[in-house]
Amino acid sequence: IMALRAREIFDSRGNPTVEVDLVTSDGFMFRAAVPSGASTGVYEALELRDGGQRCMGKGVLKAVENVNTLIAPKLVGMDVTDQAGIDKLMVETLDGSRNEWGWSKAKLGANAILGVSMAICRAGAAANETTLYEYIAHLAKKPTDKFCMPVPAFNVINGGSHAGNRLACQEFMILPVGAKSFKEAIVIGGEVYHSLKACIKKKYGQDAVNVGDEGGFAPSVQDNNEALEILMEAIRASGHEDKVRIGTDVAASEFYSAETKRYDLDFKNPAGSMDDMKKSAADMVDYYKAWLAKYPLVSIEDPFDQDDWDAYSMFMSAVGKDTQIVGDDLLVTNPTRVQKAIGAKACNALLLKVNQIGSVTEAIEAATMSQRAGWGVMVSHRSGETEDCFIADLVVGLQTGQIK
Repeated sequence: IMALRAREIFDSRGNPTVEVDLVTSDGFMFRAAVPSGASTGVYEALELRDGGQRCMGKGVLKAVENVNTLIAPKLVGMDVTDQAGIDKLMVETLDGSRNEWGWSKAKLGANAILGVSMAICRAGAAANETTLYEYIAHLAKKPTDKFCMPVPAFNVINGGSHAGNRLACQEFMILPVGAKSFKEAIVIGGEVYHSLKACIKKKYGQDAVNVGDEGGFAPSVQDNNEALEILMEAIRASGHEDKVRIGTDVAASEFYSAETKRYDLDFKNPAGSMDDMKKSAADMVDYYKAWLAKYPLVSIEDPFDQDDWDAYSMFMSAVGKDTQIVGDDLLVTNPTRVQKAIGAKACNALLLKVNQIGSVTEAIEAATMSQRAGWGVMVSHRSGETEDCFIADLVVGLQTGQIK
């Protein structure tokens, strides 16, 4: 490493985030940009924001300064192929902040550390004269003779914190599991998306085809079942019913009350919700089981609050044999929380978001730990994205077979 330089850039939602340039001794430059989420789990590593008036308090100039003045001077001269060593130095020594779940990055910011970590990973791949996905496989101690392209999960209907409608569930996704290739999966995804647009326009009118933060439609549906019905109508109309399954990200932490221990399925109703819309964990299990009986639903993410471990275990014992139950807010890509979930039999899949944990090494650890336990791993974007396509190489390198 000859030089490291961070700057503030803007993500797909118009919010600031961190970009890092790294220059190596052979004169090459490597760049990485950090994504940012909207519905963030409370256990995620700290994303450092400036506060104050500028950029609605979301500026990242402090994180940028931390890279340029605190991290960069300590890393100059280090070997870019020492991914684990450099990540450990940044996380444990230069930052050093901890909470009950491990290294929290509260001093330097996970966004500062991750930008450097991803740039180091790109430089390490180049130093080894290999592709980024092959290098990630090497770091994860995976075989490098057989790679697979992932099934893409397309978020086509947005609700929850990502949209201004009444929909409680944050995402309804389509998974073209019957596609023979990634290209075919993309074609199917596009055709179902446009079929859905036509169905929504016909039923709800022209202004209903506006999109949410992630490019999915945010029609004025009144509840989750209505969204599922129109999605099924679109899948049938596209002619791909035999190849497409459905996934959902409930993001239940967004509408759970710790005081009443109830899940409010009409939490965005300005007039307040009726009592029959406020459900217990057991009610929610029955609610999801009804979905599983009626729709081709194969993956349910964050069906309960991030602290409702008992509900997760109850749901796993009820449907975990045949359904993928994905932990996002529950696990936050944190190896310590993954280990707890394995012991509690709380879920059977990890949603892998590098910026939840804040370093490439820890993200790989969370993924390999999950895979060893027989879990699925779905590599994921964030709702505030950049032009950095690091996760495309990550999903192929880790050979997880699923990308959101």
